[in-house]
Amino acid sequence: MKWKNPLLLLFGIGISNIGAWVYLIALNLIILDMTGSPLAVSILYILLPIAALLTNFWSGTFIDRLNQRNLMILLDLIKAIFIFTLPFLDSLILIYLVVFLINIANSIFEPTSMVYMTKLIPKTDRQRFNALRNFIHSCGFILGPSIAGFLFMIGSPNLAILMNSIALFLSAIVIFLLPNVEIGKSDSITEKATASLILNDWKRILTFSKTTIHVTFVYVLFSIISVFMTALDSLEAAFATEVLSLSESTYGFLVSIAGVGIIGGSLVNAVFANKLSLNILMGLGAIFTPIGYLIFAFSTDFLGASIGFFTLTFFLSFANTGFLTFYQNNVPVDIMGRFSSVFGMLEAGLIILFTVILGLSAELFEIRPIYMIGSFAFLALGLLITFIVSDKSKRNYYEQVIE
Repeated sequence: MKWKNPLLLLFGIGISNIGAWVYLIALNLIILDMTGSPLAVSILYILLPIAALLTNFWSGTFIDRLNQRNLMILLDLIKAIFIFTLPFLDSLILIYLVVFLINIANSIFEPTSMVYMTKLIPKTDRQRFNALRNFIHSCGFILGPSIAGFLFMIGSPNLAILMNSIALFLSAIVIFLLPNVEIGKSDSITEKATASLILNDWKRILTFSKTTIHVTFVYVLFSIISVFMTALDSLEAAFATEVLSLSESTYGFLVSIAGVGIIGGSLVNAVFANKLSLNILMGLGAIFTPIGYLIFAFSTDFLGASIGFFTLTFFLSFANTGFLTFYQNNVPVDIMGRFSSVFGMLEAGLIILFTVILGLSAELFEIRPIYMIGSFAFLALGLLITFIVSDKSKRNYYEQVIE
């Protein structure tokens, strides 16, 4: 494999990911400083799944028909411009509106980048590339907050926001340097983008789903993993500070341990990419990620919490690598944008529902038992996934692709 283009793509992903962490932390502080309300900050986290719900039912129609590289460049530039305006806004409603528009761009960017990556990376190298992609994301998990803290020391959250805008411009330039995998493909939709076209696309995805029930079922189950993680993570800070009585700085160190875990897992995946089958990766990740949450739920001190955090993120990288490669190998690239957008709506709706249910339950009852119940339910899902991906009659869906 020629690694020039994949490494360039990873570099672009890395810049964007680190910038996203800086932006998120800075925006939280700006909103908190403006309002003094944790609720006002929590609204930021609900805006992303709402944007996904409003975007995904039509975005796949455009993603699969446009030139993905050019669309990624355009979306990066749009996000950069909107983020650049944030420090100059003094109205909370306007800030929410701009963040909502940025989230819409993100909701389109993610499936677009997945389609482009699938086309750019040969089938034989996807597993290793996905492991390296997880590694880059986990580096952002650690470097992002550190860079944000440094920028806050020398400037302010507004400076950090502006730096993220610059990072997105750099990301757009890096993507521009990547090859156009669809030479001659138009940047405009030749068919008129009507409700009928979108409806026909939905019908095509549903027909494909019925003919590949195993692939669709596994995809949905792994989407529910994201639902559980988002809902449980929404209680994480409160659990650490209120139940375990950890200071904010100690909690920050705990988050860094989680970053070390996912870096370690990603490196193991990258080194042993051709030796670990996809169903083993997915099974290990599906079981041990919720076990990490359970260790955290039953912990009584920093040591127990750090073991739980390390366990869940270390094995999460196995789940991510295995699932992404399984998805790329089994969903045709020409419908990938529509497939992920359609089922992304289900995931976004469940994220909102589960997060609200767990949040309200934690308000009405004690946090620890609610966190435990959520973690046990997550483990039950993991056992179900492991049972399904271990089915020997479906082995062909998980076969290694070797040169």
